[in-house]
Amino acid sequence: MHYYPEFKKSSLFSIGVEVEFQLLNRNSLNLEPCAPKILNNIPKSFKTKIKPEFIKSMLEVTTGVCTNIYEACTDLEHGIKELESQAKELGFLIFASSLHPFAKCKDQELSDDVRYKQLMDEFQFVGRRLITQGLHVHIGIDNGDKAISVVDRMRTFLPLLLAISASSPFFEGEDTGLCSFRSKLFEALPRSGIPDSFKSWENFQTLANLLYKAGIIKTARDIWWDIRPHSILGTVEVRVCDVPFRFKEIMALVAFIRVLVEYCYFNKKASPKVHRSILLNNKWNACRYGLKGTFVDPFTLNRTSIKDALELIFVETAEQFREIGAQDHLNTLKEMLKRGCSASLQRKLFKAKKGNFKGMIQEMIGEFWR
Repeated sequence: MHYYPEFKKSSLFSIGVEVEFQLLNRNSLNLEPCAPKILNNIPKSFKTKIKPEFIKSMLEVTTGVCTNIYEACTDLEHGIKELESQAKELGFLIFASSLHPFAKCKDQELSDDVRYKQLMDEFQFVGRRLITQGLHVHIGIDNGDKAISVVDRMRTFLPLLLAISASSPFFEGEDTGLCSFRSKLFEALPRSGIPDSFKSWENFQTLANLLYKAGIIKTARDIWWDIRPHSILGTVEVRVCDVPFRFKEIMALVAFIRVLVEYCYFNKKASPKVHRSILLNNKWNACRYGLKGTFVDPFTLNRTSIKDALELIFVETAEQFREIGAQDHLNTLKEMLKRGCSASLQRKLFKAKKGNFKGMIQEMIGEFWR
């Protein structure tokens, strides 16, 4: 008997994007539990695009099912600008980053959703620390076995995606020493991090059914891996990324993920066995050092820098970027390599503002649409 739903076929390489935003008090620039007020003000046409999240000081902006990068960019931009407008009208600000630099966990208010309350009751202090924001990208796949093949192959690229997107160096007023502290907070949850290799949809579904039967999960949403097959939507969902503070960088990451999924989908070589410990070490380097980390090729065990590994994959996939009309997004990714990840830029801004988090946030908000 199957408890876990069968994989629902969807349009190949269609795109869906979810971005979580912080909601700030205009004066203090601290997190503000104003999500209910904003949601009450949202026009009906945006009700399906702007959604509540775990805490009342954040909201999620989503796209519909988009056929290409241009459509995804336009859809997401409209949703963010509507949220920005509604927040401004009520006296609040929105902020793109994966952790607020000085907000306190204990001050946050949980959303009213029953599921969130149940999760908080289970996770306790681990749950209370999850005041994080992420970027989730869905890419459509046409069958379950292909979805698992893509997930298995994409695991090697997850540390690179984390490194170039890393944007959470500060937590409760302290420099954590990491570029993505969000990723370490999230790893405290069960069923998180980089998943094992499954080889086939049947193998994955066997595990999922065991989890259902054992009462460990209730829905597909209770699996929080860095990448997962989404059976109901018929997608591969990449969840590893932090949220950069510039819109064009968010969209560059979406384009990168779209290209990588296609790259993995059409790879006809048998999926080689990759030791998960190598992947976890690469992820640690991305989390700790961002673009300055070390990358161990999981197939050859050759050591290189994360920057060099990204430059190599940019060369290998340049044609795919061109074919989907994403050359500008590839150029943005190359700029990000030169300039540094968002976490590094936050530290530079913090220093330039003489240790003033408010000045840093103001500068970052001003950069979002540039």
